[in-house]
Amino acid sequence: MMTMQRRFWVVVLLLGLVGCGLALKPAATESVHLMLGNPSNATTNLLNADNYLMIKPPYALSYNNRKHTPNWVSWQLNASWLGTVERRNDFRPDDSLPSSWYHVLPGDYTGSGFDRGHMSPSGDRTNTPENNSATFLMTNILPQAKDNNQGPWEQLERYCRSLAQQGKELYIVAGGYGTKRVLRKGQIVAPTNTWKVVVVLDRVNAGVQAITDQTRVIAVNLPNIEGIKETDWRNYRVSVDAIEAVTGYNLLSNVRDSIQAVLESRIDTQ
Repeated sequence: MMTMQRRFWVVVLLLGLVGCGLALKPAATESVHLMLGNPSNATTNLLNADNYLMIKPPYALSYNNRKHTPNWVSWQLNASWLGTVERRNDFRPDDSLPSSWYHVLPGDYTGSGFDRGHMSPSGDRTNTPENNSATFLMTNILPQAKDNNQGPWEQLERYCRSLAQQGKELYIVAGGYGTKRVLRKGQIVAPTNTWKVVVVLDRVNAGVQAITDQTRVIAVNLPNIEGIKETDWRNYRVSVDAIEAVTGYNLLSNVRDSIQAVLESRIDTQ
């Protein structure tokens, strides 16, 4: 049993950490967007600045304060997220980042040659103005080559929405890796590649227990380059294992190990 004296000093220590801004953050609340797992074991500890967990109503992400981009963004997609809200187009800094960190501005991409590329796309969040607007926070944005962002990447986004409109429920995680170039303003790292993993469930609210070794999983790895605008996204399909090998992430960690092994080794052919 903790003595009164020891309890006193524990309280003093915790208050001191809070005063220094170093206290551990409380555990993050559960999020439907992390049903597949937390790929990089991101946390809300401010000392973990290159793998900082941020949970928002329309998606969850791991933010990298060295690259000033998300490591990955994860979200659920079904017909309930789709509606008639018009694209808000209100790119802006994310004020929920710690105040001492650099907050990327929309203008930091001006003249860079890169699009402000959504990870969780605007088109996946058209049910409310608030959800659509949240996709324009700069913590959800990666520098993407125009032909990547407006070509196969966008094609796959539209395809995913078509599956959701058919009554399926998708769990999607996307990000980038490698260093193609560093944008001058804010030292924003443009990745050499962008990747996406999509788990397709046949019905809504089925949960992770509905994932079997027959569940469809789409994984793509796209070069972040010009000249691919007319290329079909299907040409970039790979296995989840291949994406894990280049990112170091565990992308389906909440799926039972035996099923995970099968799904991650397979390349989609549908």
